[in-house]
Amino acid sequence: MEQVEKFLKEAETYYLATVEGDQPRVRPFGTAHIFEGKLYIQTGKKKDVSKQLHMNPKAELCAFKGGEWIRVAGELVEDDRIEARQSMLDAYPSLQKMYSANDGNTEVFYFKNATATICAFTHEPVVIKF
Repeated sequence: MEQVEKFLKEAETYYLATVEGDQPRVRPFGTAHIFEGKLYIQTGKKKDVSKQLHMNPKAELCAFKGGEWIRVAGELVEDDRIEARQSMLDAYPSLQKMYSANDGNTEVFYFKNATATICAFTHEPVVIKF
């Protein structure tokens, strides 16, 4: 899982795909943080992505860097504990201009039953399950 977090942080931007009804939705994200042995992402409860994840927690993300790409597929589960939200905000101080751990909007999700696949044209896929 640390390899996945490292890849996402080095890529800086990844694209998260969710589903709204029968329509896929994709948007850029930038948070990836390990807390208590789980890989977390962050968003705001007011955003459509939050509503989509609460309706259907299955999601996939994709990022590209240095000739390699990663896909991470799994379920995103909300962790409503203030400690989880604060840990994310501590890891990404720039978010603190828009969010706080108890603002009623900050939301963190962790991956459950996830499979990450790191691919390139120069090597066999590396599969990481967590």
